[in-house]
Amino acid sequence: MRLKLPALVFSALTLLPAVALAADAKPDLATRRKALDALIAEQWEYNLSTNPEFASILGDRRWNDKSSEVSQAAVDRDLAKSREFLARFEAIDTTGFPEQEALNKTLMVRDLRQGLDNARFEGWLTPVNQMGGIHLDAPQFTALLPFETVKDYEDYATRLQNLPGQIDGTIAFMRDGMKKHLMPPQFLLGKVADQASGIAGRKPEESPFAMPLGKMPETFAAADKERLRTAILAAIKDQVIPAYTRFATFVAKEYAPAGRTEVGLWSLPDGEARYAARVKTSTTTAMTPEEIHQLGLREVARIEGEMLAIAKQLGFADLKSFNASLGTNEALKAKSGDQIVALYRQHIDEMQAKLPQLFGRLPKAKVEVVPMEDYRAASAAAADYIQGTPDGSRPGKVNVNTHEATTRKTISVETTAYHEGVPGHHMQISIQQELPELPPFRQQGGNTAYVEGWALYSERLGRDVGFFKDPYSLYGHLQDEMLRAIRLVVDTGLHYKKWNRAQVVQFFHDHSAIDEVEVQSETDRYIVWPGQALGYKIGQLKILALRDKAKAALGGRFDIRAFHDEILGAGSLPLDVLETRIDAWIAAQKKAAA
Repeated sequence: MRLKLPALVFSALTLLPAVALAADAKPDLATRRKALDALIAEQWEYNLSTNPEFASILGDRRWNDKSSEVSQAAVDRDLAKSREFLARFEAIDTTGFPEQEALNKTLMVRDLRQGLDNARFEGWLTPVNQMGGIHLDAPQFTALLPFETVKDYEDYATRLQNLPGQIDGTIAFMRDGMKKHLMPPQFLLGKVADQASGIAGRKPEESPFAMPLGKMPETFAAADKERLRTAILAAIKDQVIPAYTRFATFVAKEYAPAGRTEVGLWSLPDGEARYAARVKTSTTTAMTPEEIHQLGLREVARIEGEMLAIAKQLGFADLKSFNASLGTNEALKAKSGDQIVALYRQHIDEMQAKLPQLFGRLPKAKVEVVPMEDYRAASAAAADYIQGTPDGSRPGKVNVNTHEATTRKTISVETTAYHEGVPGHHMQISIQQELPELPPFRQQGGNTAYVEGWALYSERLGRDVGFFKDPYSLYGHLQDEMLRAIRLVVDTGLHYKKWNRAQVVQFFHDHSAIDEVEVQSETDRYIVWPGQALGYKIGQLKILALRDKAKAALGGRFDIRAFHDEILGAGSLPLDVLETRIDAWIAAQKKAAA
């Protein structure tokens, strides 16, 4: 899973008065191309200036002492500017533009329209859950900042002082959500309160917000070190901890008691339309929840057939007995968190050596593997990925969940390493950031179906280069694919067919041997992130279908390296746009060989 950075808010600057042009005064091609480039740059600059945390994550220090405004007024301004920007982008005629430049407008308009269409659901009024929100995002953001200069530390101290205002703004959103009956499930909100109180209960010097103090450069003057340390610890003690305490108390005593009792999104106002919008956003298709549910059932049955073949190879008559044996096989359980991290590093290193067999273009950016932060691990996935900076100053990072390490089986580590590291998220996102012809909004953007679809597809590439030699690891690979197929069934089950939580857990037990700790956290994830989990399998199946189409059309001229370079060569695309791109590539390959 790619851990999402703060959401880009596609907004607009003040719309300049329109000037009617006579038909014979239509701008020439060069003028129109320049106008689109300028508008894209203007929108990106506005986006960074109003999302200064995102700018900092990308390595742009211009707003390092600023924090995003969390308020209804800020939301309203952004929506107004998005409408203005949309009008200005739509007004540009891209006739005659090079393909990628025309696509820049198409994708920007698509993003703006989608954001404006979905604004009616007021998603900002449900800003926190056990998977994310300001209480988890803020300390994690700290780990993504550069701490190289005295000003970096001074700016950080200022941001710590700004944090209480952002937390209070979040509480205001939550109170407005309560009034409109827009609430997360009650039973999960206790976890949010516990997460916040856990951070608030630490001594200032032991807080995740104090992390930068442990890596202060030796070149700093002693007086600066002492001044910065005093300022940061004071901000944590006097600003951050009281704000977290206030937030935890609000959630526990006021917010959680008002949480909804049903787990499905259908139970919210306009719930059916809410879920339909989530499905469309996640999959970038027109598939209905019913179509997705049935696809999931078919995929579950297909994958079970492959898993049964491995079980029989290992001497078991059926999946039930084999899955039961996995739970009692101590050799398959992790001995420690350190062992899990070491296995991830080993598999990523081994795959790195095989990449030239599969790709012509390789990323320059490095990747590192680290244990996940303890304050979020209990409710997080087995691993996730955070992209590095475009200039490579901060490498991409695979975070490995070592919570309750000795209860976790290691059979899925190999396939997850390929998903989160290479050739999965790290490779796709790093290459996207390194494509010079793309504007920044495409270098840094993404959609679930493409990003997660690629990562799931990339797990299969381990088989293409001879990995998964251990049948248990191959079974773990299939089990992880099963997880994504199960998601199609249970996500639509929860939010479309009105399943309860127990039905989801039982479906997991009936069709997998996934660790219980993961079954529980995955189930709760689908409850609070409706539709997000659908993009993985649907994106993977589309890429596999495009690969089969290319192989059938090109025959012996099909080059897997060229195909992968084409898939990755324009950044994250909606699946329909990706298909158009690959169809054009196939046609060009056939023409070149004629």
